[in-house]
Amino acid sequence: MIRLEYSESGQFEDRTTQVVQNRKLDNPEYQVYRERNGHKLEITTKFIHLYYDGGKFTADNLYLDAAYSYGTYMSRWYFGEPIQNNLKGTARTLDKADGVIPLEDGIMSKDGFSCINDSESFILNNEKFEIREHPEIDYYYFAYGHDYEGTLKDYYRLTGFTPLVPRYALGNWWSRYWKYTQEEYKELFERFTDEKIPISVAVMDMDWHLVHGIPKRFGSGWTGYSWNKKLFPDHKKLLKWLHNQGKHVTLNDHPAAGIRAFEDAYPAVAKRLGLNQEKEEPALFDFQNSKYRDAYFEDVHHPLEKDGIDFWWIDWQQGQNRSAKKVDPLWLLNYYVYKDNEQQHPGEALTLSRYGGPGSHRYPLGFSGDTVSSWSSLKFQPYFTATASNIGYTWWSHDIGGHMKGSYDSELAVRWLQFGVFSPINRLHSSNNPFKGKEPWNFDENARQVMNEFLRLRSVLVPYIDTANYLTHTQGLPLVEPMYYKYPDENSAYKVSNEYYFGSEMIVVPITEPADEISGEGQVKAWLPKGDWYDLFTGLKYVGDTYVNVCRSENNYPVFVKAGGIVPMNPNYMENVEKLPEKLDIRVYPGRDNQYKLIEHAGNSVAKTTFDFDGIDKISITVEDADHIIPKIRKINIFACGNVANKNAHAKEIIFGSEKDSKIEKIKFQTDSKLSKSLIFEKLQHAKISFDLKSEIWKQLNKESSVIQKVSFLNSLDDKNLAKMLIELVIA
Repeated sequence: MIRLEYSESGQFEDRTTQVVQNRKLDNPEYQVYRERNGHKLEITTKFIHLYYDGGKFTADNLYLDAAYSYGTYMSRWYFGEPIQNNLKGTARTLDKADGVIPLEDGIMSKDGFSCINDSESFILNNEKFEIREHPEIDYYYFAYGHDYEGTLKDYYRLTGFTPLVPRYALGNWWSRYWKYTQEEYKELFERFTDEKIPISVAVMDMDWHLVHGIPKRFGSGWTGYSWNKKLFPDHKKLLKWLHNQGKHVTLNDHPAAGIRAFEDAYPAVAKRLGLNQEKEEPALFDFQNSKYRDAYFEDVHHPLEKDGIDFWWIDWQQGQNRSAKKVDPLWLLNYYVYKDNEQQHPGEALTLSRYGGPGSHRYPLGFSGDTVSSWSSLKFQPYFTATASNIGYTWWSHDIGGHMKGSYDSELAVRWLQFGVFSPINRLHSSNNPFKGKEPWNFDENARQVMNEFLRLRSVLVPYIDTANYLTHTQGLPLVEPMYYKYPDENSAYKVSNEYYFGSEMIVVPITEPADEISGEGQVKAWLPKGDWYDLFTGLKYVGDTYVNVCRSENNYPVFVKAGGIVPMNPNYMENVEKLPEKLDIRVYPGRDNQYKLIEHAGNSVAKTTFDFDGIDKISITVEDADHIIPKIRKINIFACGNVANKNAHAKEIIFGSEKDSKIEKIKFQTDSKLSKSLIFEKLQHAKISFDLKSEIWKQLNKESSVIQKVSFLNSLDDKNLAKMLIELVIA
């Protein structure tokens, strides 16, 4: 990494900016040459060769060569020119998106170099945003080749690491733009409990406050801070009840209209700001004004938080300031609202807001906006989510199921929810159309059961997701990574744009198109890297270094665990996700040695449970828990999975007492030679083809013939999607 800074005045800026937080980075070995080979200045390192001929930076007088050549031409960048093979970053919003939208550049490039432009960033000085006093050119150039994880880690060193996300945020969220009454809201969450659907976050959209019936002189009710007492006659009681049920609560806030005279908090705000109350003088939104911010937090937010609000959903929809002297209001909101929540909840801060540009990762989470409910929207979201890691933005929260438009489609709802379970945040959301609710019981019985099971699975996976959360914070490793992070020199890794790593042990290949009519299964083309892989749901083994046409019924989803993979789970999915579980299920998959550290935290305390697996039959478990945050007695069930149905996996129970000692255990892997055949029969059973054809296919696949012969037979079938479904199982 090298900084490129030019100032006509000769005065340079070294304070922090809204993007750059730390300039004290280690210097590599370098050489400086002056007046050599016709250049005024050359700087060389192991990875970069810079040429500069003097004057204000242009493409004519400044260029850099990276020590990589991944294409036909040298990896040379002329200052200011676009980087052609940039792998992209993210976008401010998916509002009204119905499929693909343009993305801003990220810091990853197939050419091995990239840059960020910090010239227009505001100075962040003692928690105040200031304009740069002296205009300058201020770039950072990255040349890490295809070491994408290394690029990201140094980007975080420069811009600040992502904070820990509170553990409760990793469970399921319920959100709906709906005019609930207090009793209806309580009944809804009671039904979630009755249905054994775990919900950890309750999102209350804008109808918590006065929206309708406001005198016309005050304008729209879009912004509001006073509880609607007709709907919520005793909101404190409701909030207390939700907390007693283990829920955390957030309120929607559209702050653009400021604080007006009809609000409960107005007298205190007017007094603080010296407003004329008789004339109902409003407190106009101005987050660059510290006095307004004081009123906003001290007189408006804090009293509501005292009643039981844990964090805020800030929904700024008014765009950016057009003045060079005004900071983007979204940046101000993201920064100050997060910092205020951090003061109220040290180590547990959270906000839900839109992306404001590079550096926004320091204020999680990201609200991606009001998307259209369509297959096109779903198809874009896995790529959008994974690619955001290329600018360090790892905690997107989408409207799972889509917000607007669309029509009843239980299959789309199921597939979107399944993606949500394997995405950073699983926040179900919908518009105020009475037919658009995402409650599982609104769908057909099969969809309902599948949705319930996957919502439970999300809660089960919290120990695994929270470990990844900690690694994002400390090591800069995203929960969701594009495939090319780990396989940068494999062309296939760049072609499967919707496929991604989910934590260190799993690959997810979302199904984003409707099922084939004949097979009744959703299909997607997956690329499995070299090595063995195991289906998380069926246990079936796949040999990698190839593409696989993956076919899955609604109750299944393409998730593959690597050989040697270790996946911690909490079987008690209905318990509060914040609580560190007394019982853990650990799924272990054979084939390679592996070490996995389960990381758990409470406040500033961290506990680590290390699982060392020899790849064959021996696993050692070591617990480090200096502050005793893990339950005194913990039962760990080790499940030996892989090429056997999960329900038949051999289990071994291990009990850890208060001494938290180390243990070495033998585990026994079983292989079901008939697993593939039983799955073939099941899929044929449900295929919409004649019974005679089913019988003929079954007969041919049970012959003593080679895999090649069976594949050749299946390829002769008229229905190619049916053939793909069966070939997947024949070659596994």
